[in-house]
Amino acid sequence: MVTTKLDKNWKLHKVGDAKLINAVVPGTVYTDLLREGEMEDPFFKDNEDKALALMDSDYEYVCNFGKPAEAEGSDVVVLHCDGLDTLADLYLNGTLLGNVNNMHRTWEFDIKELLKDENELKVYFHSPTKFIKEAYESRELPSKGSEDAMQGFTYLRKAHCMFGWDWGAHLPDAGIFRPITIQCFNKARLESVLITQNHENVKIDKDGNESGSVGLRIKPEITSADEIFRFREKSDVSGYAINMGIESKKCDYSGYSFDVKVVSPSGEVTEKRSSGELPEEIVIEKPQLWWPNGYGKQPLYTVTVVLKDEAGNQLDTWERKIGLRTCTVSTEKDEWGSEFCFVVNGVKVFAMGADYIPEDHLLGRVNPEVTRKLLDKAVFANYNSIRVWGGGYYPDDWFFDICDEYGILVWQDFMFACGVYDLTPDFEENIKAEFKDNLLRLRHHASLGLMCGNNEMEMFVDYGVWVSKKSEKRDYTIMYEYIIPNMMKEYAPDVYYWPASPSSGGCFDEPNDENRGDVHYWEVWHGNQPFSEYRKFYFRFLSEFGFQSFPAEKTVESFTDDPADKNVFSYIMERHQRNGAANGKIMNYMQQTYLYPNDFSTVIYASQMLQADAIRYGVEHFRRNRGRCMGAVVWQFNDCWPVASWASVDYNGRLKALHYAEKRFFAPILVSCQEEGEMTCGVPLNWLPREVKQEAVFNVANETRKAIKATVKWQLRNAKAEVIREGSEVLDVPALTSVWTSKVTFEDAGRFNNYVSYQAEVDGKVVSSGTVIFTMPKYFKYENPNLVAKVDGNKITVKADAYARGVEILNENEDLVLSDNYFDMNAGEITVEVLSGDASKLRLRSVYDIR
Repeated sequence: MVTTKLDKNWKLHKVGDAKLINAVVPGTVYTDLLREGEMEDPFFKDNEDKALALMDSDYEYVCNFGKPAEAEGSDVVVLHCDGLDTLADLYLNGTLLGNVNNMHRTWEFDIKELLKDENELKVYFHSPTKFIKEAYESRELPSKGSEDAMQGFTYLRKAHCMFGWDWGAHLPDAGIFRPITIQCFNKARLESVLITQNHENVKIDKDGNESGSVGLRIKPEITSADEIFRFREKSDVSGYAINMGIESKKCDYSGYSFDVKVVSPSGEVTEKRSSGELPEEIVIEKPQLWWPNGYGKQPLYTVTVVLKDEAGNQLDTWERKIGLRTCTVSTEKDEWGSEFCFVVNGVKVFAMGADYIPEDHLLGRVNPEVTRKLLDKAVFANYNSIRVWGGGYYPDDWFFDICDEYGILVWQDFMFACGVYDLTPDFEENIKAEFKDNLLRLRHHASLGLMCGNNEMEMFVDYGVWVSKKSEKRDYTIMYEYIIPNMMKEYAPDVYYWPASPSSGGCFDEPNDENRGDVHYWEVWHGNQPFSEYRKFYFRFLSEFGFQSFPAEKTVESFTDDPADKNVFSYIMERHQRNGAANGKIMNYMQQTYLYPNDFSTVIYASQMLQADAIRYGVEHFRRNRGRCMGAVVWQFNDCWPVASWASVDYNGRLKALHYAEKRFFAPILVSCQEEGEMTCGVPLNWLPREVKQEAVFNVANETRKAIKATVKWQLRNAKAEVIREGSEVLDVPALTSVWTSKVTFEDAGRFNNYVSYQAEVDGKVVSSGTVIFTMPKYFKYENPNLVAKVDGNKITVKADAYARGVEILNENEDLVLSDNYFDMNAGEITVEVLSGDASKLRLRSVYDIR
């Protein structure tokens, strides 16, 4: 098969407007209009409203191209569209090819008989906003969903968050957001290849060394030219649309042969050839297993399958990288209920990471380089997993390629979130094609840990939220507990399926149960509960929990131009905050925790410290209870525009305090402190009796596959960081466990001017450390640490005269990436490495400066 890209000579215009502008494909309407000066920056101030109004119009892309040389002698020529967003009619040389209505699908059209020497392709996109409005208003009992999105969003198979979310703008972009190509082939082509792995002969010894062999079963799936000829004969006058309603041949390989080659990461080649039948099992000796980040390496094998005809002519080639591994989820019953954890190569993995949303409201800006920069930040923060949230779109191939390379397990939602759906025959046919396309595309990836039916719909349908008719509950069950699992068995039999998030396994059986399945926990934040509330729960797996903060001040400046905007309750700041009264919620939590900040910059810093404190408090607790809890996936990783949100990385790529905290509390070896103090006493300040215990138990969590001997040291210090007394305890910490020290009482500590610093040493080296106080941060009587910094090449040394909590190091552009930041330090010096950014014109502050 020969593929020709249609990535040149594209023009775009608003329908009814004769003016044509240059267009980039792949790309989108917004990115083209913005680049050509036809619209204002939709992220600046409240320009979102103007940008949204643009989508009430229709837009047309036009491309002129010559006939590919290969088309003349080919049996079949198809127009192949990887991503059309969303409602479009396609015309080739004035003939309607077909209509498309799902951005999550691949669309194909038989064009051989229409091609000329010179051709004109038109792609006419209909207004998505008008469509959902008409769909919603035309029904007596319309399907509903999240109030943060525009009414009717569930009627269109388009990224739901484009219509607004509680972190997203109303910017329903449109366009040809993935490649569009012409494919020419003779006789047949490879549709996909299913690879299953047999690990029965793999051995892993106590030191983690791998031996034995892995068997690979290769099952090619082909589409023949004869099938397309028959489809063409049955088509109506304009029926050139294939839309791949043709089922690929899966068993009849007569007349074809396959050459299969597997190349190991170190270059060893294993080959097999078959004719008229499935290739025999390919045995890989001395396999190099793929592991999640932190558990081992990520070697990738290249698999190439060549399709040939009886004469030995090469017809098509399929090539992908795979990892040799087993991956499932354990839901075995235990003393607390039923566990929920990833199991890779027989090893139970504590999932550590965050929830991923679309990287940009303007999809034309997303490319492999942008995605790699973001996923680099995931590795920086010691993520071993990412959950792809179900209200966006299925990520591009390169997202999974990078996750394969980095060892990031992907929890992939199907694209349904916070909405109910009518399962009409047309809708069912549409989503089945969507499922098949994406299962065939993604199933080979080593990083694909599981696929999940939807985001939060089992829970909300069970509660009756957004449900307007009984049939919607019936349709829910059919979609997520019948259609999808059956298609998973057929197209991705080795990929684990989970019906919803959160869920206890389906059937509306207490879907947010603390003791089974995965949980979304929002009492801290939405429920206004204090951080200490996390310690009351021992969830089996948290797939969502979070806390908001403001983005960096320089990011705020990207959407403001008036000093008056720099107030968290200003019109523009609240336009860039989509969670209702959340700015007030941040300030409420700030009142509970810190002194009143004296300027806008300090408000931002304090909000980020709050966010880091909240999530650290939870994750350290969950890691201390490893075995009972086996996952802490934070909401959320990234932003899709500049906004106040739960993200740890803001839209401009600046790292918040939370992201540095994640690097510390997701580290393979973590020491943490379960303290009792004012925060946990449960009695408000002015109530009596009010007894405040002052004690601590330390814990070492070892998320590596090797046992360690850790020395836990602690020091009780005054505000100047002078040691009052100290102690230590040696712990033997087996692999993949957490171990506690004895309890230490600090009744002699001054609640408002003493603190405890603590460290874990392994082989004489400090691998993790922290500090704890027994009062609220706002009441602690900090001494001025008089922070100063000295830069020497790519090193920054910070000197403090006293205890400094949450030391922030910023440069002028606030884009420094350091080996550590927002850290606690005793009096003395700490040196950090500059990973990127200009280290001149530094400014420092700590919690002492929140006043």
